[in-house]
Amino acid sequence: MKKERLLEHYSRFSTREFEASMTYHGDDLGAVWTEEETRFRVWAPTAEQVVVNLYRTGEQSDLLQKIIMKKASGGTWTATVRGNLNGIYYTYLVTVEQETKEAVDPYAKAVGVNGKRGMIIDLSSTNPPGFTSETKPEFINDTDAILYELHIRDFSIDPSSGMVHRGKYLAFTETGTKNSYGDATGIDYLKQLGITHVHLLPAFDYGTVDEARLQTPQFNWGYDPVNYNVPEGSYSTDPYRGEVRIREFKQMVQALHSQGIRVVMDVVYNHTLESGNSNFNCIVPGYYYRLTPEGDFSNASGCGNETASERVMMRKFIIDSLLYWNREYHIDGFRFDLMGIHDIRTMKEVRKALDEAEAGILLYGEGWTGGLSPLPDHERAMKSNIRSMGGGIAAFNDNIRDGIKGSVFHQEEPGYISGKPGMEDTIKYGVVAATQHDWVDYSKVLGADYPWALEPTQAVNYASAHDNHTLWDKIALSTPYDSREDRVRMNLLSAAIILTSQGIPFWQAGEEFLRSKPLNEEKTWFDGNSYASPDRVNSLKWELVTENREVVDYYRGLIEFRKKYSVLRMTKTAELEAHLHFLKWLDTNLIAFILTHPKEGEVCVIYNANKSWQPVHIPEGEWKVYAKGKRAGNQVLDTNTGGVVNIEPISAMIMVR
Repeated sequence: MKKERLLEHYSRFSTREFEASMTYHGDDLGAVWTEEETRFRVWAPTAEQVVVNLYRTGEQSDLLQKIIMKKASGGTWTATVRGNLNGIYYTYLVTVEQETKEAVDPYAKAVGVNGKRGMIIDLSSTNPPGFTSETKPEFINDTDAILYELHIRDFSIDPSSGMVHRGKYLAFTETGTKNSYGDATGIDYLKQLGITHVHLLPAFDYGTVDEARLQTPQFNWGYDPVNYNVPEGSYSTDPYRGEVRIREFKQMVQALHSQGIRVVMDVVYNHTLESGNSNFNCIVPGYYYRLTPEGDFSNASGCGNETASERVMMRKFIIDSLLYWNREYHIDGFRFDLMGIHDIRTMKEVRKALDEAEAGILLYGEGWTGGLSPLPDHERAMKSNIRSMGGGIAAFNDNIRDGIKGSVFHQEEPGYISGKPGMEDTIKYGVVAATQHDWVDYSKVLGADYPWALEPTQAVNYASAHDNHTLWDKIALSTPYDSREDRVRMNLLSAAIILTSQGIPFWQAGEEFLRSKPLNEEKTWFDGNSYASPDRVNSLKWELVTENREVVDYYRGLIEFRKKYSVLRMTKTAELEAHLHFLKWLDTNLIAFILTHPKEGEVCVIYNANKSWQPVHIPEGEWKVYAKGKRAGNQVLDTNTGGVVNIEPISAMIMVR
């Protein structure tokens, strides 16, 4: 379609008249199967004709039938086909402005290889035994979450995983797997570690891995959506059969739930792999995306386009899709990629819909964009607007991330853990989860001079994620003259900060065993953007669990301690102001605070980023030490009577009175 006509449509899409006459509110979009018939409904308000193509397979030239659809209410087209079509594939032929394009149904629940055709399916046939009646792990408050970010292929593809289904959903169902040293790997390891949620990098059907040639090693993080409501086929044992990936995804979720671990999906509704030829645009040209005044695709995602979540049917699609993943696959939370591209109203309606569906569904995202957007600043679901979005929506706290280890955009820049002075208030800002607290000097906070979070439940604190260098590599790059011993201490101190701060803790899988992504044998050059790098770079090296056992044990101990003391997991800013007090008059690179609880007593936490022992004055009394040096957990390591306590170099101390 020419740009002039596209802009005409684009302008009309935003009118009240169009929304009033061309909005469909039903819940039957897509292909609704029964044994007797299948009903098709697609939203295509500008189409002149829509045809359903039925195919025998998901890729071959085996057309079975063409069915002309009829116009229906709210801009939809419908058709009903008698007979049992379970396992039959389909597409739509949509004619707009006398131009006809073939597209996959955006509401398709199953697809063939590489997602080229939708598939009609009896979803009940894909449920593993006991799946519909499974009991989810208990979860109450958002701040109870301990998030572990994981790529499905990374988890098991390395031979050291000891798993059979390497790189597949089914690897998560394998128990008893071990590395070459005999230590637990896989799901057994995750359970031992104590995390509450696995955050899966994109697992919907994405486009940059060719499912038809999986014998050739391929890798991508998956931030290139094609079919939003279908699991990615490359992680299944058979991407040609649409039902296999669905069943195996459900088996993965069921296995994680059985071990007490909830599942978060990384969702990428802000852009699609294709722009002009995307399924959205082939069906309703110009509707689902924001355009520039010149008629080009706006590109706040940095990936070629950005979706228009403020439009009613795009907003409906996002909400319908999230509810589907929750209902059909039992997903427990969603992480929004580039959440700042979406509008605030959409995110608030998402939160409302998820709350009505099920209690305890996590919702958080990146509070920024990847570029400029036509959406006005005050309407964007940015970190800076999170206070106006209400409770239950959190954003990543990149302030504490860069405060802990140095800017991710300047690899050689140090942070608090490597001794950079002047970072104390930035770390305190993370400790209070970016909320209002009288004892934080916001003028000294890196990247923010105000408390952007209304409540601690709105901040996700982290030092590492899939983006940028791993924590261990960032430490190496920013401390070239430090010993390995000191670098390990820096890693441990980072963990102590994240797991004793208020808010929601999060880290990249393997941070706790010093995960690295070296690009040369000397390990002096590291991959800071491994979105398409090979398995030798991205895979989890499970021998590191044993080789860095003291680091793993330290993380595990901190997790145990955090779970025991609810005062580390407060949900209201008023609670923080009343029960969290920083100690004053401390030297450079020292931070100390005391948390009070009527039943749990007082918890004293001290961070020392100096390379020397440091004395810190604390209140008198019998303080039981639960973390010091390289040890942490719920066992008492020492007892201190107060007054002055000496803190080891580059370490944290945690005590309870």
